[in-house]
Amino acid sequence: MSIWGKIIGGAAGLVMGGPLGALVGAAVGHAAYDRNQPSAEGEKEKSRLFHGDPLSGVKDRARQVAFTVAVVTLGAKMAKADGHVSRAEVDAFKRVFNIPPGDVATVGRLFDQAKQSADGFEIYARQVAFLFKDSPQVLEELLGALFLIAQADGEVNAAELAFLEKVAQIFGLPPRAFERARATHRAGEGARARTTAFDDPYAVLGCARTAPTDEIKATHRRLLRENHPDVLVSQGLPQEFLEMAEDKMKAVNAAWDQIQRERGLK
Repeated sequence: MSIWGKIIGGAAGLVMGGPLGALVGAAVGHAAYDRNQPSAEGEKEKSRLFHGDPLSGVKDRARQVAFTVAVVTLGAKMAKADGHVSRAEVDAFKRVFNIPPGDVATVGRLFDQAKQSADGFEIYARQVAFLFKDSPQVLEELLGALFLIAQADGEVNAAELAFLEKVAQIFGLPPRAFERARATHRAGEGARARTTAFDDPYAVLGCARTAPTDEIKATHRRLLRENHPDVLVSQGLPQEFLEMAEDKMKAVNAAWDQIQRERGLK
């Protein structure tokens, strides 16, 4: 079953009872979210996941669901901050995140529920930050997913950029991680079918332009190791988002190649 099917089919009960879980319940209407009849096992899972160690027993499926719900929810909140959702953004979301045609309507309800909610985006971002506090690479992937959505119509406007900066702060990501996500996805879909050079390949690697070559080379290797799709999946990235992770790997390699050419190393 796809991650979207798990959310729609009720496995999203593993997420947690916090803001994200309540939002899914309102959109999907599954009995597991009935606050008047909570199951003992459901409450146990919620406590373990939301208040306990984020690396505890049910982490794998729960973190994958949490990541996916967070992309939809924060994407909706970003659209609300921007004031409109373009057709390009909707199409990019469905294409990049591999939503099966049969699940589009329910994912749309989740998006609309998040957009209409009076809650600020901060409570959702904080919940995700807690769940992935030991996996900053996954949080950076989530930020990258939001950049993809924002960039789909050709630009990231001021409202979207301010939103993304605040999300990155809540995630606890350093400025270089924010700039890396921004630079990687500036062309709309990362390294996929890229035919032009990066405006700033150093930003993609998170290095200063004046950094020694050996330092940049070491950073390139570290990023490849930390952001390998298998590593990210083990930390909670859903399989449906692997294409995005692979694009980031391509972008990191392309940036390093560009730097080598600029420095006369190849």
